[in-house]
Amino acid sequence: MEATAGKPAAVDEAVRSRSVRVVLLPLMIAMLLSMLDTMIVGTAMPTIVGELGGLEHLSWVVTAYTLATAASTPIWGKLGDMYGRKGTFLVAIVIFLIGSALSGMAQDMGQLIGFRAVQGLGAGGLMVGVMAIMGELVPPRERGKYQGMITSVMALAMIGGPLVGGTITDHLGWRWSFYINLPLGAIALAMISAVLHLPAQRSRSSVDYSGAGLLTVGITSIVLVTTWGGTEHAWGSATITGLIALGAAALAAFLFVETKAADPVVPLHIFRSRNFALMSVTGFLTGFVMFGAVLFLPLFQQSVQGASATNSGLLLLPMLVSMMVVSLFAGRATSSTGKYKIFPIAGGALMVAGLYLLAQMDTGTSRLNSGLSMAVLGAGMGFLMQIVMLIAQNSVAMTDMGVASSSITLFRTLGSSFGVAIMGAIFNHRVQEVMAERVGDGAALHGAQLDAAGLAKLDASTRAAYQYAVSAGTHSAFLLGSAVAVIAFLAALCIKEVPLRGGAGGGAAPGRTRTTASAV
Repeated sequence: MEATAGKPAAVDEAVRSRSVRVVLLPLMIAMLLSMLDTMIVGTAMPTIVGELGGLEHLSWVVTAYTLATAASTPIWGKLGDMYGRKGTFLVAIVIFLIGSALSGMAQDMGQLIGFRAVQGLGAGGLMVGVMAIMGELVPPRERGKYQGMITSVMALAMIGGPLVGGTITDHLGWRWSFYINLPLGAIALAMISAVLHLPAQRSRSSVDYSGAGLLTVGITSIVLVTTWGGTEHAWGSATITGLIALGAAALAAFLFVETKAADPVVPLHIFRSRNFALMSVTGFLTGFVMFGAVLFLPLFQQSVQGASATNSGLLLLPMLVSMMVVSLFAGRATSSTGKYKIFPIAGGALMVAGLYLLAQMDTGTSRLNSGLSMAVLGAGMGFLMQIVMLIAQNSVAMTDMGVASSSITLFRTLGSSFGVAIMGAIFNHRVQEVMAERVGDGAALHGAQLDAAGLAKLDASTRAAYQYAVSAGTHSAFLLGSAVAVIAFLAALCIKEVPLRGGAGGGAAPGRTRTTASAV
């Protein structure tokens, strides 16, 4: 049943609290699916290539998924606003599960790439659906109670993904890296269908197909540039420059079309809110820093500190545990006080400090010292990860909750693409530069792997040179990350602390009377 304005506030609050507790589990399962998939599949890729062949197309297995996820994210948000969040979310889960089943049945690399794109289309709606549904069920003042759980799911995926992927591949076969999604997805699908009850809604407006198409072209071009630049194609190649031109033209046309559209896929008026615009920038920068750190820290630990692939994942625990604990603290404090500006400021400052400390690592840095530096960075990200979404959702009307959630998710995704690409380019350039200085042309490293086993095969002088080069590359990459984090800190200083809706004296979201879901 639905809470109505005539019911006592205490009854309304009790109904909402019970609803959230019941619905939270399937929402967390759905979000875990979207985040865990890439981590698991990455571990299984060598085995997949060994059976299906097509090594030259290997990168497309990941790229197809990433492209489809990024391009569909804003569209899922708008569809949820127009046709109801529950139905849209269920459709996204079904598409993701269909893509998972088909990927597990793929007979060649071409099929796998195509089915991964289908899977990515569904994944684009999973994270957005979770955030938007939470935004509708729980007012911002109370939402902090649950944000630590969301961050915990993210950390669980980062820690457990490679371990689960390796275990599944070794004992059940690589196809179960995809099939494992089916029982988990079925549970989420059944529970959400049974216990999630949101107000039915259907917009009479039509889908902004022109805007959606142009945005898809622009996002696709950006992701391809950051994925291919410096690896598949040189940064100055015709392919990369052409994609940059295409992306810029598509996004410029998108902005023009959105100003004329009756019901734009991304309403530009939401960016008139200073807080929302600042959170979009902060979300982009947090993604830039976080995924760059997750990429380079294990590489440093394996190449310089001699950790195994499995141990390097576990050695990320200081950062991830710190992120979880701090996120939980920030959420509780926000819910109890209604104050939040201090947290993005503290998060930005700690990110700058943590990345600067990580930039000081060298071949003599102990695991204890690197772990402490990671904990500082994790604390910074913990203050920012969910507070960014909370402030953004509090800055828009309930009718724009979906597009607000999807926009922040998209900016974070694009930030991660840019972070990996730009920090990776700087890292690779620095490694090659140092190796050229110390070993000549670096030919002795041809075919060597960036792990302890591969380095053990090198002679002592070459191994020492390479470890120094990796240390120098890591220094440059994290120094850039620290400079980028300064912008996030400055953005946080400009936030205007608007009272969170739903607290004492808090009202419903502007633009629509807030209703609550109930469990049955």
